[in-house]
Amino acid sequence: MLYLAQVCKNEFLEQYQLRLLARQEAEHLWTIISEEAVILLGKGSTINDNLLVLVDLSPTGDIEKIEDATQWVIYLVQTYLASGITPEFLQQEAQLAEQWRQSLTLKSQDLARRSLELEARREQIQALEESIQRDKNGSENNS
Repeated sequence: MLYLAQVCKNEFLEQYQLRLLARQEAEHLWTIISEEAVILLGKGSTINDNLLVLVDLSPTGDIEKIEDATQWVIYLVQTYLASGITPEFLQQEAQLAEQWRQSLTLKSQDLARRSLELEARREQIQALEESIQRDKNGSENNS
């Protein structure tokens, strides 16, 4: 699983560690890791303190790959922030989509109601036609 992490020096153990910041849930969906989660890198690791990295962890928690996150962050800035896609913009779009969904639901319910009303009217007309036909046949038989 892919994580965004920050390299930190553990002064007590005198070695570097990764502080996990976020986890990729799907291609464009990440979850912030709120609890303190760290992975020790070992004493021989030479990596810059405070560097942001992308780390791929195996299901058992072993590090499979670490890479500098600079290009990934630049991609995010170019793709989302340079075009004005902000959290507020996304929130507004989500609210608009919810309003449209609610509007479509109401329209769908209204159409279903009208359809039922038309069916009831059709049945009333059919019953009236049958009644008229019976009355007509009854008056013809009496003549």
